[in-house]
Amino acid sequence: MTWIEIRDQYPNTWLLLEAIKAHSENDRRILEELSVISRFDDSESALDAYSQLHEIAPTRELLVLHTSQEKLEIKERFWMGIRMAA
Repeated sequence: MTWIEIRDQYPNTWLLLEAIKAHSENDRRILEELSVISRFDDSESALDAYSQLHEIAPTRELLVLHTSQEKLEIKERFWMGIRMAA
């Protein structure tokens, strides 16, 4: 589904989504096709579900978004893998 289709079908709600077709362009993530995994009444529940699923399947491109966003602006952040000693 496209973001427009998702917004029409799930108005004013939090969603856990998976990017099915996406690419990078100018430090932004362009999401062409998305799949709705679950809907939530609040962001905390959505983020909890994200954490649980990400732990099981870390390679899936998962997102938590609210459908009040008319246009998606996803800025890419790259993880360098640097950890500090405890």
